[in-house]
Amino acid sequence: MVTEIAGLKVLFVAGFGPLVRDPRASQAFYIETLGLPLESRPEDPDYFHSETLAGVKHFALWPLALAAESCFGTRTWPDGIPTPQAWLEFEVEDVPAATQVLKARGYTLLVDCRTEPWGQTVTRMLSAEGLLIGITFTPWLR
Repeated sequence: MVTEIAGLKVLFVAGFGPLVRDPRASQAFYIETLGLPLESRPEDPDYFHSETLAGVKHFALWPLALAAESCFGTRTWPDGIPTPQAWLEFEVEDVPAATQVLKARGYTLLVDCRTEPWGQTVTRMLSAEGLLIGITFTPWLR
C-alpha cells in the first residue's frame, strides 16, 4: 500500500543504475557480460542507457563525473559529501510541491527543482543509504 503525502505523489520509478567511476569496466560487465541492451548518447559517449529493459523505465550507467556535473556544476564529486554508488529517480506528480515537502521535512537538497538541458525537471538529494535520489518530471517517460 502506498501512503500518499500531500504534495508528494510518486507515480513510478523513473530510472535506476550504478554511478560508475570506470566507464569501460562497467560497460564490460553490463553490456558484454550481462548482455544488457544499452547504447550511448552522442553528447555523452560514456553514458550508456536503455528505455527497453523490462522492469525499469530508464536504466543507465551514469558516470560519477556527469552526476557531479549535474549536481554541482563540476566533474568532481566534492570531498565533504559522501560519494553515492547508485542513482534512483522517482517520477512525481508535481516536482515543485514535492520539493517543498522534502525541504519542510528537513532534507538537504543537492539540486533544488531545476530543469536540465535535456528537458527533465529534477530535485536531487542523497538518501540515508547514500543513493543519489532524483524527484523528477520526465516528459518522454509519461
